[in-house]
Amino acid sequence: MKFFTDYTNLVLIAIALISGGLLLWPAITRRGRGGVSAAEATTLINRRNAVVIDLRSAAQYAQGHLPSARHLEMADLQAKIGQIAKNKSNPVILVCQTGQQSQKASRAVTEAGYSEVHVLQGGVDAWQKAGMPVVKQGAVK
Repeated sequence: MKFFTDYTNLVLIAIALISGGLLLWPAITRRGRGGVSAAEATTLINRRNAVVIDLRSAAQYAQGHLPSARHLEMADLQAKIGQIAKNKSNPVILVCQTGQQSQKASRAVTEAGYSEVHVLQGGVDAWQKAGMPVVKQGAVK
């Protein structure tokens, strides 16, 4: 009991707890966001059969989208959230123009029971800047 009454020991315990929390902080914050780069998204699509959902408007989707993306407008997300993937353990990648709408949608998709939800960092803009292909009216560009 004397160990816990010594001021020096209490300070050392506090320092250990704070440093442990700071070491865990990146893992905790990354877990909630789930953002992936264009290269990481390609790996998820090719190796793990990730489902890509494009949340932009129909006009934006027609102007160019990821080759394997399915269109589901943000306004229809709540009504059709159960139709995203047959297996809720498959990875889901949400895509919008810049990544901001997808970030909002990721919370709803996670709450619907999908275990692995990712957001394409920077959206279609970043995808195109990375030199990745987009599909326009049936043709790969």
